[in-house]
Amino acid sequence: MAINKSSKIYIAGHTGMVGSAIVRKLKKDGFSNPVLKTHTELDLINQNDVFEFFKNEKPEYVFLAAGKVGGIHANNTYRGQFLYENLMIQSNVIHAAYENNVKKLLFLGSACIYPRNAVQPIREEYLLTDILEPTNEPYAIAKIAGIKLCQSYHHQYGCNFISIMPNNLYGPNDNFDLETSHVLPALVRKFHEAKKNKADCVEIWGSGSPKREFMHVDDMASACVFLMNNLEAGDLYGRGISHLNAGTGQEVTIKELALIIKGIVGYGGELVFNDDYPDGMPRKLLDVSRLNKMGWKSKIKLDEGLQSAYDWYVNNVA
Repeated sequence: MAINKSSKIYIAGHTGMVGSAIVRKLKKDGFSNPVLKTHTELDLINQNDVFEFFKNEKPEYVFLAAGKVGGIHANNTYRGQFLYENLMIQSNVIHAAYENNVKKLLFLGSACIYPRNAVQPIREEYLLTDILEPTNEPYAIAKIAGIKLCQSYHHQYGCNFISIMPNNLYGPNDNFDLETSHVLPALVRKFHEAKKNKADCVEIWGSGSPKREFMHVDDMASACVFLMNNLEAGDLYGRGISHLNAGTGQEVTIKELALIIKGIVGYGGELVFNDDYPDGMPRKLLDVSRLNKMGWKSKIKLDEGLQSAYDWYVNNVA
């Protein structure tokens, strides 16, 4: 059932990359009643604060895009923090949504939920079929718990809670901190600063050989709003799966990605790969056939999206 344009919609994590993209999409589509709270206004790790917020605001729909996120280095360094904070945030919001009769909740996860050596492209049913990638295991476990919480609340309480799993996202409001960011924004910053400082080379963590799928965050927001309007929990779980994948269906190696960004930035130096840093999963391409068959497909091509992401970085961060 489609959402009424005047419905009260809470976007948890609206200042982040995905949350802010969902807000932009909702406003573009004419939704007039978003509920937005910054971390200072509402700490989602605090259960009492979350329950009080839901009791007072009574949102009808929830996009759960809040969470502790980062690249391989951050995931591998702050393992306890990534597990604890994500478990707390999603558990508090999902349970409060149940307690306050939210009509529908969409939980956003990550493709890192899948086994390290999953068959490619990765289908939804490959979840929990083998061991996880060690470098991001705590984050993956938290996201798996969120998926299963939504599924279990539907089975036990009839809640209309659904989950979507994107691959690597990028775009406006990304994190460009070199210690905690994902690979794409880190490369954007490294090449920009190398060009500005006339550096001879740029160091890239890992071997450059892993393959990854990258989707612009505006495409992700489009998929989220599409599913909120077109997917019911009963239909999802009735298919024998706990979530839907979202992606472009296209992949590049990290080296290929670096060369594309190098060209967009206009940097003329060399690439140096430092394999003292871990590569993470060797390949991570999602099977997005289910979402495509429902009528949604990614529209933003990688080179187009990277150019706009770099322009945003130059105008807002650099």
